[in-house]
Amino acid sequence: MPLVTHIAGTTRLYGLVGDPLTTAKSPQLFNRLFTEQGVDAVCVPFQVKADDLTAFVAGARATRNLSGILVTMPHKQRMLSLVDELHSTARQVGAMNVIRCDDDGRWIGAMFDGVGCVLGMQWEGTHPAKKSVLLVGAGGAGRAIAFAVASAGARTLTISDIDERRARDLADAVAAETGCPTNIGAPDPRGCELIINATALGMNIHDAMPVDPDRLEPGSTVVDIVNARDPTPLCRAARARGCRTQDGRPMHDGQAVHALRFLGFDYRPEGRSGADIALLSLAGEEGSA
Repeated sequence: MPLVTHIAGTTRLYGLVGDPLTTAKSPQLFNRLFTEQGVDAVCVPFQVKADDLTAFVAGARATRNLSGILVTMPHKQRMLSLVDELHSTARQVGAMNVIRCDDDGRWIGAMFDGVGCVLGMQWEGTHPAKKSVLLVGAGGAGRAIAFAVASAGARTLTISDIDERRARDLADAVAAETGCPTNIGAPDPRGCELIINATALGMNIHDAMPVDPDRLEPGSTVVDIVNARDPTPLCRAARARGCRTQDGRPMHDGQAVHALRFLGFDYRPEGRSGADIALLSLAGEEGSA
């Protein structure tokens, strides 16, 4: 990796906070963009355990050249009480994945996992509209994806989570907010045209499968949001069953588009058109907590 030589006393800081961060790609993307656009800024990872988050935020608020923070597991929900304002997406979902640190000291949190996932699917030719969708995982990313998929016109949405109460609360909220027929159920992909894994299963090679691959139906589409270098076991098994698959990269790119726009930067992933990006633009849509 080339040595970073542009850092000076005027450099603005952006961070990625989470634990673990072994598969994180955001610092590379942000730093490449800063270099290409000649921005005096740098993005660095901060590995912070769940119990240390409050202490981290207290110290970070004293850093006056900190302009933004990307938030990943396990802090997407815990961070809600530690910012000053919430973007409408964070209020709806009850979680966040990016914080803008304004010059007046106020921190505004937003959540672009869901719209980033849907934008990534649209780039890949998968449109949730009029499809029966199975979503496995009702945590921070899963909540965001549920609202975004339903808002994008899914015909039906089934949510599966090991915590049935969490799944039920999310299904009720999505149905009330979007009008999409939403229910809870087992992680059974039969009869579903679009299956989305929004759990961490697949980050490690020995993880259990989020769904039984033998029940995947040929012709369905499987989206695994795990952003791994190699295809996840779920994606490999789905391909063997004759399914279309999508890994976490398009979602990562979609999130980056929205997060960078929220932070004041223009970003176009290679091969992605501005017209596509405009499909889910949320620029300027803010509100207070």
